[in-house]
Amino acid sequence: MALFSGGHHSITTIFSFILLVFIQGVTAATFTFNNRCDYTVWPGILANPGSLKLESTGFELTKGSSRSFQAPTGWAGRFWGRTGCNFDDSGRGSCTTGDCGSGEIECNGAGAIPPATLAEFTLGSGSQDFYDVSLVDGYNLPMIVEGNGGSGECATTGCLTDLNKKCPSELRIDGGAACKSACDAFGKPEYCCSGAYNSPAACKPSMYSQVFKSACPKSYSYAFDDATSTFTCSGSDYTITFCPNVPSLKSSKDPSPTTAEATGSDPVPDPMQESALTSQWLANLATGDCPRIRPFSLLRFGFVVTIFLALSLFL
Repeated sequence: MALFSGGHHSITTIFSFILLVFIQGVTAATFTFNNRCDYTVWPGILANPGSLKLESTGFELTKGSSRSFQAPTGWAGRFWGRTGCNFDDSGRGSCTTGDCGSGEIECNGAGAIPPATLAEFTLGSGSQDFYDVSLVDGYNLPMIVEGNGGSGECATTGCLTDLNKKCPSELRIDGGAACKSACDAFGKPEYCCSGAYNSPAACKPSMYSQVFKSACPKSYSYAFDDATSTFTCSGSDYTITFCPNVPSLKSSKDPSPTTAEATGSDPVPDPMQESALTSQWLANLATGDCPRIRPFSLLRFGFVVTIFLALSLFL
């Protein structure tokens, strides 16, 4: 009888653990990517060390399309958009900006080659998520991040301005498809916040980071730009939108972002307009007191039921 009780306790413990894994999967955050550019964007995804790889590490997102992924609680990583890509039928090729150097559509654990606009996330395990849009590695296209259905501040952040139009000549890459950071362009410690400048007290905004900050006040402009650039939310899904402005920043006559001509009037708002637009978006964000329950997975549920039935044979 004691042996039976011990076995029952062990089986119950195992089943409880499996059920916990199942519940954690259900409460994952969903990332949705929207492409409002007048050209195809190839998002890249890089998970931080220790975080699980998502369903894809790089994919094609045509004009006007969207795609969603689920990530477990505790996941951390970054997203970015690659532009001017040319891949053959076998998926081999490269991109003009944001290329990850894998030679494939999938980035396979490689990050963006600067310059690239980055969206960075650390999802809390039952606590706050942290997220930001960073121009520390430069800029290649407009991007915003919106929180949906969470509780807390959950502010919309990102860069609406086309910085390629305002990029100082010494930071502009050939063809004007992207804008380097001063660190990438010059490699000096005072721009990279390295060496003797590796502290908030020593590394101050440069004339170049101030250009970025003026155009995109909610984005990271240099390494220690934390106070106005990091945001938090709890129990939220997130939408990452490329080229969020309407009308689009590029002409529909030429789908290539490296050669497309700008439209006659510049639709990009100034910082005051950006703030007003962000406030309008924030007013539409839903908030709640509890984390959301994520889409139900029949496959995961079937697996748990199968394990339960198998274990019940031993009771």
